[in-house]
Amino acid sequence: MRTAKTVRNILLLAAMVLCTSLTAKAQFQPHAEVFGGYSYMRYNPTGVDVNLNGWNASVNFKLFPVLGIVGDFAGDYGSPGGISSSVHTYMFGPQFSLPSRVSPFAHILFGGGHLNVSGATDNSYAMEFGGGIDVRATHNLGFRLFELDDVYTRFGGFNQNNARASAGIVLRF
Repeated sequence: MRTAKTVRNILLLAAMVLCTSLTAKAQFQPHAEVFGGYSYMRYNPTGVDVNLNGWNASVNFKLFPVLGIVGDFAGDYGSPGGISSSVHTYMFGPQFSLPSRVSPFAHILFGGGHLNVSGATDNSYAMEFGGGIDVRATHNLGFRLFELDDVYTRFGGFNQNNARASAGIVLRF
């Protein structure tokens, strides 16, 4: 009889733990993270590296604690050799992150890019692969310590692999 009571108590405890974990999982509410900050791009148009500075912004719609859908937008500007230049990118795709106070993330994004060199323009397919680390300061505020990306474009019929680094503020809603 004592064995049956012990088995029943163990089963009851297991059921309570299972229900508690299911309830915790059910409490996840999709939310959004908005990032805005500084961007540095090492643009490589045709074998010559050009330094560009600008901005980077993204919105991450968290579908699950570890998976979100990101829209990433950036503008980088410079005047190498006195020639006014700008590169704008707009990309979308999945982002995987580890939900914790210090949260590493990785993404692969697809979209387009726009190049303007002294009024001459070109549009291109763009792809971005990279990641970074966010640090949560409060429930709604965090900082992107860094984001490092390889931004692939194909302006003027030439392939470009451009390195981009970003840092800034992350707001969570």
